[in-house]
Amino acid sequence: MRSAATQAQAADAGTSYDPAQYRPGKTITDWEPENELFWKATGKKVATRNLWIAVPALLVAFVVWQVWSVTATNLKDVGFGFSTSQLFWLTAIPGITGGTARIFYTFLGPKVGQRTFTALSTVVLIVPLIWLGIAIQDTSTSFTTMAMIAALCGIGGANFSSSLANIGFFFPKAQKGNATGINGGLGNLGVSVVQLLTPIVITSSVLALGSGQHNSKTGKEVYLQNAAFIWVPVLIVLALIAWFGQNNLKTASTSFSQQKIIFKRKHNWLMTWLYVGTFGSFIGFAAALPMLIKTTFPSYSVATYAWMGPALGALARWAGGWIADKLGGARVTILSFVGMAASIIGVINFLPSGSGSGNFAGFFLCFLAAFFFSGIGNGSTFRQIPVIFRNQHLKGLTEGTPEYAKALKQTEMEAGAVTGFTAAIAAYGFFFIPALFANFAVTSAMWGFVGFYASCIVVCWWYYARKGAESPS
Repeated sequence: MRSAATQAQAADAGTSYDPAQYRPGKTITDWEPENELFWKATGKKVATRNLWIAVPALLVAFVVWQVWSVTATNLKDVGFGFSTSQLFWLTAIPGITGGTARIFYTFLGPKVGQRTFTALSTVVLIVPLIWLGIAIQDTSTSFTTMAMIAALCGIGGANFSSSLANIGFFFPKAQKGNATGINGGLGNLGVSVVQLLTPIVITSSVLALGSGQHNSKTGKEVYLQNAAFIWVPVLIVLALIAWFGQNNLKTASTSFSQQKIIFKRKHNWLMTWLYVGTFGSFIGFAAALPMLIKTTFPSYSVATYAWMGPALGALARWAGGWIADKLGGARVTILSFVGMAASIIGVINFLPSGSGSGNFAGFFLCFLAAFFFSGIGNGSTFRQIPVIFRNQHLKGLTEGTPEYAKALKQTEMEAGAVTGFTAAIAAYGFFFIPALFANFAVTSAMWGFVGFYASCIVVCWWYYARKGAESPS
């Protein structure tokens, strides 16, 4: 028997809905989040359940992606003979595979479905963690082997594209910014979680599987393998919860041949440019900051400070999506780039220069500000994307007509694909920023970021924020 509410929303939509399809673990055929009656009766509950299962799975995927950012800072202390440049490369390599895998995950995610893809993409991350836990116990492990493990860990970063693309289908337009902000923002917290917990868990012999290593700097026994092994059972549990608790949306299932239309959309490329500036900075700075602190201000503890910036940026992403829903995404995005540029100029001024030792407090506070503004921009840009594509496809159409319904479905598909693709390209910031620090003077790299942010301000203002802009968002 269908509930009165379900019958009412079905009658309103002119469709016969089977309530069994909305149960955990089922594939949903009928999904109309813009139908207010459906949303209140059924949609909100189902969407919320799927969102809050996606969040911890994405968070731990980020843990796997970023585990090298903090692991690399400990390798020399336990006897690995890697150079500083090699250590920066180990933090950068996951960015290559993460960004590349995101491109594939962007188009596979909606085709396979939220439930199926979340479960499978979560459980496969066990492989690089087990390999890392074994390899890190042997100081004779080659750089090449470590680089291969780092590359596999990078696959964890790909989960973001599939997760964000899928979650967007569950929510109505008015709540997409908040929903993707929660999913992306709390998922991004995995960066801080791994940087905060790793220094703690590697000192615990109770958690250790295998032999310990002698830390030449502290004189204490540590268990670096804990940083990898501790997450294996967590991944298994999260994969099971996703498999039995989430839903696949049949209405979101699209083939690559349908999704590839986004490569002909100008706004796909423009929004990718902007998101490289926001998320590319966030994830790149998060990967590089531990090593940057260790090499630039060696008297300060990486474990004490490195996690704070990513945590602030991740939480700001949530706020950025919410604020953009209220004020408009383009305005908030411009504000974020102005703030990021000013923050990085501040970082430059506080770096060691010549005979000066620099100012760590000023350096760190300005970096925190950069993380905050990048997080705000992450949320606002993802709010812009669905608005831009709705404006493009629904302009001049009358709501309730077959033409409008068809265009709306095309809008949802393209917005989801663009969301995933922009996230894929921006993920390369994880690689390029540590790689720049490994090969160029830190100050030179920082000025390059400021110049890039200036270009992002111009693009966002011209196409999306000014009076008479092509696609106000």
